[in-house]
Amino acid sequence: MTDPKSLPVRPRHAASLILLRGTGRNAQVLMGKRPRKSRFAPDVFVFPGGAVDPADRERPRHLSPLCARLTHAPGRLAGALAAAAVRETFEETGLTLPDDAPLTLAARAITPTNSPVRFHARFFKADAADMTGTLADSDELSELAFRPLPEARRLPLFDITEAILDALMADDPPFLFTYRYGKARLKTLI
Repeated sequence: MTDPKSLPVRPRHAASLILLRGTGRNAQVLMGKRPRKSRFAPDVFVFPGGAVDPADRERPRHLSPLCARLTHAPGRLAGALAAAAVRETFEETGLTLPDDAPLTLAARAITPTNSPVRFHARFFKADAADMTGTLADSDELSELAFRPLPEARRLPLFDITEAILDALMADDPPFLFTYRYGKARLKTLI
């Protein structure tokens, strides 16, 4: 009989919002630094985001059919993921996205099975020109700033964040980022 403690932790649904100013290699991206004492991702730079809350399921965000399909989320979960990305961005940065502003999917990622904290994360992207509010550090993200993509790529990052920044610079299509036998794997979604 298998010890339940040895089984992989089930990934929680999570979402992030990649806010871009401009396009291509010259674009700037909003990133912030996670707190040193954080249980997940301490001292690394990330896009705003977090886990889906029950309230996100009550107020799902409308997505284009293609974007919803690429999230690989059943039923209304795709809209709840988008709502989580927008809500978390507001909580962590003070910026919010108008309801009619379009979102596209940049990537999906599933953390490794041996990780004690696991997520099935969707990374949406939006034009920063569609944001309102005042950018300000929070308890969850500090050193918030729009940085040129090549500069952001040199920050302390997780491998998924590196892959997303590389894809943004190359204008690559959305992809799935997973691990197999301890090695990162990318698969194009389109």
